[in-house]
Amino acid sequence: MKLEKYELKGELIPIFTYPDPVLSQVSVPVTEFDQNLKHLVKNMLFTMYHAPGIGLAAPQVGHNIRLFVLDVDFEREEVTTASGAEEFRLSGFNPKVFVNPVITSTSGTITYEEGCLSLPGIYEEVKRHESVHVKFQDLDGNFHELVADDMLAICLQHENDHLDGVVFIERLSNLKKNFYKKKMLKEKVR
Repeated sequence: MKLEKYELKGELIPIFTYPDPVLSQVSVPVTEFDQNLKHLVKNMLFTMYHAPGIGLAAPQVGHNIRLFVLDVDFEREEVTTASGAEEFRLSGFNPKVFVNPVITSTSGTITYEEGCLSLPGIYEEVKRHESVHVKFQDLDGNFHELVADDMLAICLQHENDHLDGVVFIERLSNLKKNFYKKKMLKEKVR
């Protein structure tokens, strides 16, 4: 996906936070590769970059379809404007769109501290595969394959989990998982 084609413009979409039920549903395959899908992707990228995050799955924005966007390469720099206001300057964009992804093989193990836009303020070490092979479609329905390592592999697995109704705290020990579930439920009540 070339950023020039879709530009870094769009609308912010509300991101659902845990324990919203939409986050625990298994997503259905995308069957319509139309302008609505491209519009959703544009808004998801816009929302992801401004959140800021490096990945965003359709279920996180209330769409129960097998789709996610990510960009592990972009840079976010805090700058002070001439008027003295603080703002963020984004650069180095390399957005990727995965429609109907399927991880077909994995290898190795890596542990990395993950966060999630649906679990604000929570960061924990998660064990993932170091390398993954994924098959997916693009916005036009064309099929692709990709072998990913390290950060890209971690992000692919994290976002793919969302499509299966799994948030990353589900991958923690029972003690930590229960702690965060109680914490998020308390915050949701407030």
